[in-house]
Amino acid sequence: MADLGTLVLLRHGQSTWNAENLFTGWVDVPLSEQGAAEAKRGGELLAEAGLLPDLVHTSLLRRAISTANLALDAADRHWIPVRRDWRLNERHYGALQGKNKKQTLEEFGEEQFMLWRRSYDTPPPEIDPGDQYSQAGDARYADIDAPLTECLKDVVDRLIPYWQSTIVPDLRTGKTVLIAAHGNSLRALVKHLDGISDADIAGLNIPTGIPLRYDLTEDLKPVTPGGTYLDPEAAKEAAAAVANQGR
Repeated sequence: MADLGTLVLLRHGQSTWNAENLFTGWVDVPLSEQGAAEAKRGGELLAEAGLLPDLVHTSLLRRAISTANLALDAADRHWIPVRRDWRLNERHYGALQGKNKKQTLEEFGEEQFMLWRRSYDTPPPEIDPGDQYSQAGDARYADIDAPLTECLKDVVDRLIPYWQSTIVPDLRTGKTVLIAAHGNSLRALVKHLDGISDADIAGLNIPTGIPLRYDLTEDLKPVTPGGTYLDPEAAKEAAAAVANQGR
């Protein structure tokens, strides 16, 4: 049996709505100028570490797809296979999509805001299918029963079967696998990998654009719990900024 490959997680660079402090979810917004630079830097970090992906898994949202493309270009790996799947999408934020985080905090208060944003099993209100930020009628979701809202538990429930059926077999061939995805889809995967409790996952924040390396044992347990960021100091600062969104 081949040695187990290396897993690399990369949260997409800052999006235009990240910059405007808006709940994004499944709304397909592009990277900001800063986000594009973050994605490129992520690829440079991969190249500097000699951690060159053999294939990529990403979502159906352009901020993750663009991040993968920019990172691969910077690492001179633009030619490798890329697999896109909705199950790697960001968490659907329901009726909060398009809403300003600071205004939402002021309107609903700290407790409700944090329940919606960080609790494991409390979803925001469902989005109206006629809302301008609904995905009703979006061709990329024509073959699935797209959600109207999600909590993190919902993301875990859709992502882990994809992890087990599609990503793990790639790792078992010894490949270096890059997952370019989103804050909450990556939090869902890290929760699974590290066995983080439903309560403690609220405190996990994943920064944009900084590769997170996981070496795994044969039974898919992390050799180093929490993985290893390729730029630990920058990751610490950026994760703190994520935690303070809405303030």
